[in-house]
Amino acid sequence: MSTRRRLVKILIALAAIAVVLVVVVATRPSEFRVARTARIAAPAPVVFAQVNDFHKWEAWSPWAKLDPAMKQAYEGAPAGTGAVYTWAGNKEVGEGRMTLTESRPSELIKIELEFFKPFATTSTAEFTFKPEGDHTLVTWSMTGQNNFIAKAVHLFMDMDTMVGGQFENRLARMKSVAEAVHKP
Repeated sequence: MSTRRRLVKILIALAAIAVVLVVVVATRPSEFRVARTARIAAPAPVVFAQVNDFHKWEAWSPWAKLDPAMKQAYEGAPAGTGAVYTWAGNKEVGEGRMTLTESRPSELIKIELEFFKPFATTSTAEFTFKPEGDHTLVTWSMTGQNNFIAKAVHLFMDMDTMVGGQFENRLARMKSVAEAVHKP
């Protein structure tokens, strides 16, 4: 077999692999959702207060510890709907903005989460609070859209495992903080 024929066969095989990869990526889900729940031994208003005020996030948030030199700013309302938190840091935390868009005391908090760096994307984070006797079930979820590039990346990096693990760790930290605040 000539070198030219081998090269043509290799190119055809590479093109077929590329087509299959494009089809696989294109059929991946367009939306993602990551959620974790924790049971905290504190009443819903105490747990809700940890999330409703961005100033309190430093005690438990997943990103504050990744870059101690990160630049942070607060705008808008001091807490609740209209509160804004912006950050710019190293490659671990990137740059972004969170805007608290809905705040129903001891029930629900919705946040628009915008990342500017390392890549631009917008997601929605929600915290729900469900009283259970002297405990509160808090669920932290994040939803968003997957563009073609994100779908391709998620073939190799599992969003649920990656982000979900951060949520689990930070919910455990929030549990410690809220239970210490509530300590009778």
